[in-house]
Amino acid sequence: MRRAFNQLGAWLYRAMPGLGQRWAKRFQVQSVAAQIPWTPLRGTLAQQRISLITTGGVHLRTDPAFDMHDPHGDPSFRLIPATASPNDLMITHDYYDHRDADRDLNIVLPISHFQQLAARGTIQSLGPCYSFMGHITDEHIETLIKQTAPTVARNLREAGVTAAVLTPA
Repeated sequence: MRRAFNQLGAWLYRAMPGLGQRWAKRFQVQSVAAQIPWTPLRGTLAQQRISLITTGGVHLRTDPAFDMHDPHGDPSFRLIPATASPNDLMITHDYYDHRDADRDLNIVLPISHFQQLAARGTIQSLGPCYSFMGHITDEHIETLIKQTAPTVARNLREAGVTAAVLTPA
């Protein structure tokens, strides 16, 4: 029942953009007091170990689904191995229309394309990939900022990832 309600909401907001804009006004935009850290790319693309990070709610079929029952979203993440095939993956996210991505997962997580870039030597390698649920509100924002995101950042550093490609859904 909750899934049907979420999908109806996504359809309404897509069909009537003004309704979606009105709904969005009830949320405060998170701002960062400090300057956003930016590190220029060092070296060539062929020297980069790249990770993909999506907010599309993608996960291995064998992993637990994202929590679609919590109206504030699910601030957890799912690890996706660099060797995963799109057939190994699925999307659990009711807050956007992912019918096209269900047919070609590379729309929200271009894993096949980056595996090919690594195989050709265009990039050094594809590192571990991460997926979040893009619908996070209220108390879960603090969890995402203070716990989840720092954990993923540490994991990326430990895996030797030198660059990340963010693919919002």
